[in-house]
Amino acid sequence: MSLAEKKPYHHLPDGTFRNPAGSPERNSNFKWSFKIFNKEKKKLDMTIPDEHVVPKNKVLSDLDKLKNEDYIGWIGHATFLIKLGDITIITDPVFSKNAGPLVFGPKRFTKPALDLEEIPKTNLFLLTHNHYDHQDMTTIRKFPFKDAKVMLPLKLGKYFTKSGYDDVNEMDWYDTIKINENLKITFLPAVHWSKRSLTDTNKTLWGNFLIEYKNRKILFACDTGVGNIYKDLGNKYGPIDLTLINIGAYNFYPLSPIKDKSSYHTNPEEALSIAKDLKSKKVIGMHWGTFVLSLEPIMEPRLRFKNNAKKYGFKKEDAIIFKIGDFKSFEEILDN
Repeated sequence: MSLAEKKPYHHLPDGTFRNPAGSPERNSNFKWSFKIFNKEKKKLDMTIPDEHVVPKNKVLSDLDKLKNEDYIGWIGHATFLIKLGDITIITDPVFSKNAGPLVFGPKRFTKPALDLEEIPKTNLFLLTHNHYDHQDMTTIRKFPFKDAKVMLPLKLGKYFTKSGYDDVNEMDWYDTIKINENLKITFLPAVHWSKRSLTDTNKTLWGNFLIEYKNRKILFACDTGVGNIYKDLGNKYGPIDLTLINIGAYNFYPLSPIKDKSSYHTNPEEALSIAKDLKSKKVIGMHWGTFVLSLEPIMEPRLRFKNNAKKYGFKKEDAIIFKIGDFKSFEEILDN
């Protein structure tokens, strides 16, 4: 058998990557236009309800109260702080005012719950893929804890080694790294893509992180579309105690011929279907309420997520929506 034949399905001969077998293809009738997108974007109601954001003084107070407990806190978009024992994890940290190169790209309409210099000592930096709303180079360069262990997809390590990080670990799908006797992380497939320039489409990998701590399993699934892979992952790794998954950035109509449908970002109902496939006990909706990346109403994802929970076998209270700045103990989340 040749080396080419031994390569996993998602590794293509030209060095690029593809989604798992059985994943949907992007609709060929999707026609991107900045002009049309910006015209439609102006129609959105940008009113942000007061209850969407926790006041900064309460965020700092809650963080201090929970400093000796295991917790999870939402900074915004796909950025979470997750404390498990003496390890604090940060996911896809974006603290910049916009998601794009330099001053370009979508601007935040809600601030991060904490400033970068206010986050607690962080030991583990997880990065899912290279899109600008996840791989934020300004945050990476200014990150105060460059001694953190970085775990990220294949071919993305150079961005961190050039920025002064020492412990940088590129991972292929199904690779596992043991952090300590209680904590291990496995990099798993997602249905997505990668791109930061005109010439690098799918030249770096993307994926999800399974975090196993003692007897708990947490899946950080961002970004992803639907795919057959999730039933397989549910059978192999489920049940999952808590899945964090994207529920925003799904409506590109009229650029896309189908409303509320994206190949690579689940809508709220699809997110619930994936959580069901993973045999999840509880699920947190994320990747919404921070940037306008698509054309659904900015507060719609949370409503559809909660209102459709029962259709996918979840209690309404087990389809969890955080406010930006919510910090909650895992005991409160998982055991209630």
